Amino acid sequence: MLRAVLDTNILVSAVLSKSGVPAQIVDARRARKFLVISGEAAILEVERVLKDLHNTGKYEITKEQIGGLVHLLRMDALLVPAQSDAAGAIPADPADEIFLSIALDGEAQIIVSGDSHLLDLGTYRDIEIQTARQFLDNLKAEE
Repeated sequence: MLRAVLDTNILVSAVLSKSGVPAQIVDARRARKFLVISGEAAILEVERVLKDLHNTGKYEITKEQIGGLVHLLRMDALLVPAQSDAAGAIPADPADEIFLSIALDGEAQIIVSGDSHLLDLGTYRDIEIQTARQFLDNLKAEE
């Protein structure tokens, strides 16, 4: 089964727009079209960002939606420790290197992101880095 790491911005976007490409990716995961690889640090980041957005009052994000996504990730994703060394791979934003570590630990084939620092890499140690649209198009092509 295809193994993919979903960056924080993909998961947050899936909550913000139920009909957007990121939401379709989460739906594809629920349909078992691929396996999500994640780590506790990435899950905590998703939770933090969603809570921050909830607290602004600008977005209609419920605590139930936040809890549901966090629960889904903890129960349904393959969780890895994110200990592989990716230091120095993204000097402009070292915080993004966590997704490289997760991908390496989980033997992922793809990282899905909207983050330019990750996308600019194109690939990292044979792991493809794709936009949400590229990933969804590839999933549909494989059906």
